Amino acid sequence: MSFRITRVAPGLILCLVLAVLSLLVQSAEERFTGHAIIEAIVVAILIGMLVRTVRAPAPRYAPGISFAAKQVLEIAVFLLGASVDLPQLLRAGPALLGGIVLIVAFALAFGYAMGRIFGLAPRLAVLVACGNAICGNSAIASVAPVIGAKAEDVASSIAFTAVLGVVMVLGLPLLIGPLALSNYQYGVVAGMSIYAVPQVLAATFPVSALSGDVGTLVKLVRVLMLGPVVLFFSLVSRRRARANGDAQRLTIGKLVPWFIVGFIVLAVLRSTGIIPPAVAVPVRALSGQLMIIARAALGLGVDVRAVARTGSRVSLTVVMSLAALLLMSITLIALLGIK
Repeated sequence: MSFRITRVAPGLILCLVLAVLSLLVQSAEERFTGHAIIEAIVVAILIGMLVRTVRAPAPRYAPGISFAAKQVLEIAVFLLGASVDLPQLLRAGPALLGGIVLIVAFALAFGYAMGRIFGLAPRLAVLVACGNAICGNSAIASVAPVIGAKAEDVASSIAFTAVLGVVMVLGLPLLIGPLALSNYQYGVVAGMSIYAVPQVLAATFPVSALSGDVGTLVKLVRVLMLGPVVLFFSLVSRRRARANGDAQRLTIGKLVPWFIVGFIVLAVLRSTGIIPPAVAVPVRALSGQLMIIARAALGLGVDVRAVARTGSRVSLTVVMSLAALLLMSITLIALLGIK
C-alpha cells in the first residue's frame, strides 16, 4: 500500500496543484465578471495541456497522473449521484419529461451522425454527441472510460463543447426578443441547449427567477439521462468485445461501471431523504473538486498537435448538434403549448 502511495504521489500532487490554480482562475473570473465564463474544470484541462506542451512531465509522474485521470474521476462521478433529486424532476410533468428524453435520444443520434459525416473517429463522435445531448464535461468524462476513448479525444470534445457553452451563456439571452420567448419558455430552451448546470444558472437567473428554476429543472432531467446512456454504451462495448473473441465471463462490474451503479444508488438515497440536502450540497462540491483534479490529469496526457488535427471537424459537429438542440427545444415548446 505504501509503495503504491509513493508511486502515485508525485503525479497526484502535480494534478492537485494545477487544480488549485484552475480554481484561482475561476475565482478571479467571478470577482471581475460576476460569474465564471470558463469553469475551473475547463481551465484545468487547458493548464494541463500547456504544461505538457512546454515540458512533458517526467516518467515518475505518470502513475499519479493516470490514477487521477481514472480512479479520481470515477469517484467524482459516483459522488455526483448524491445531488440528484428524482421527485423534483418528476414534478415537471410527464409530457415535458417525455419530451426531454426523446430530444436527448434524438440529439445523441444526430450528433453521432454529424460527427461521422465530418470524418470523426467513432469514439470521438460518441463523446461529442454525449457532451452536446446530455451535460457537457460530465457526460464526456463518464462515457469516455466505458468506450475506451483516448485522452486526445476527451480533450477535443470537452474543449470545443466548453467554448460553445460560453458562447451560449452570452448569446442565448439575445434570442428572447426575436423568438418572443416568455420567461418559462426561455428556461426550457436554456435547460435543453446549454451544457453545464453552472452555465444554465449563469444564462437564466439574470433573466428571471422563473427562467432559472425552469432551466435548472430541465437541465437536471438531461443529467439524469447520463446513467441510461452510460449503461447503453457499456452494453455496446461488451457486445463488441465478445465479437472480437473476448470470451470473458459477463459480470455486473464489467457490464456497468461501479461508479455508475454507485451514482444510481446515491440518487435513490438522495430522493428518499436518506441523504438530506445538508449532506448532498457538500458532497456535490467535493465531486466537483475531484473532477477538476481529474481534468488536470487529462490535460497533462494530451498531445496538443493531435487535438489540433481534429479541431475543425469537432467544431463543425458541435455547432450542428447545438443548432439541432435549439430547434428541437423550440419545437417542443410549440408542441406542448408551453407558455
